[in-house]
Amino acid sequence: MIITKRYIPLLVLISMLVCLSCSRQAYVFTSFREPANAGLRLLTSYDGYNWKDLDTVLLKPSVGTQQVMRDPSMVQSPDGTFHLVWTSSWRGDKGLGYASSKDLLHWDQQRWIPVMEKEPAVNVWAPELFYDKDKKQYLVVWASCIPGRFDKGEEDDSNNHRLYYTTTSDFQHFPPAKLFLDPGFSVIDGTIVQRAANDYVLVLKDNTRAARYLEVAFSNSAAGPWKNISTPFTEKFTEGPSVVKVKNKWLIYFDAYQQKTYEAVATTDFINFVPAKVHLPEGHKHGTIVPVSRKFVKDLEKQLAKK
Repeated sequence: MIITKRYIPLLVLISMLVCLSCSRQAYVFTSFREPANAGLRLLTSYDGYNWKDLDTVLLKPSVGTQQVMRDPSMVQSPDGTFHLVWTSSWRGDKGLGYASSKDLLHWDQQRWIPVMEKEPAVNVWAPELFYDKDKKQYLVVWASCIPGRFDKGEEDDSNNHRLYYTTTSDFQHFPPAKLFLDPGFSVIDGTIVQRAANDYVLVLKDNTRAARYLEVAFSNSAAGPWKNISTPFTEKFTEGPSVVKVKNKWLIYFDAYQQKTYEAVATTDFINFVPAKVHLPEGHKHGTIVPVSRKFVKDLEKQLAKK
């Protein structure tokens, strides 16, 4: 067929629309199900509110004393690589699981990273990844209990957690762990959010027995120090915050584990929070949300459909 000049603008427009459709935002949400030894699952969404389970295990855990995969946290690096960390054991481990992938289907060999090997910690829980664009490095934040180190307050010494962190640029070299946050009470599930240059929010769980709810703190650095810890913005017995920006709102997903539901609130300023209407598959547990292109999600779904 001969393409005349009058058809060229139409073809250009069609091409532009196809490219726009491919580049529009979509999301993947890391997940696990009980029992936690099954492995990594993923949810997908095209709007950030309604989620579909891919209904398959993409990575079965093989590291750690108990070889479980809880709390899978993932970020995508500037070169497109997905980096994943997770809780590899309930107790008795001083490290966490790690693996990476280009397409979420094929993974490199899993590694166990002993982030607390020089500390008398009894656990390493709920590691969270954050990529610091300014410093071109990753922060790995997790909760550990070191009996006797802090005033235990209402908690038993074996359940009195603080947040720790390390940094890496290549997931091969990690400096010794440092204290990330001691708010004066047991704290877990620290999730970093960057709103703008020198403007960071930390979503955290107050894990004391009288609380067990989510709060936020603020800093001008991804590594803290953190200040102005808020009053709780969720009910009791909530944990596992996952944060994503959808248009002009931040959505904070969380596990209301006593009610056995997964819920979310919306905010524009991390001061005022309103319930958000979301839909997630039953059984979804603590993970992180990673923005990707619609084309990536469609290709991923297509590849899984062939299996």
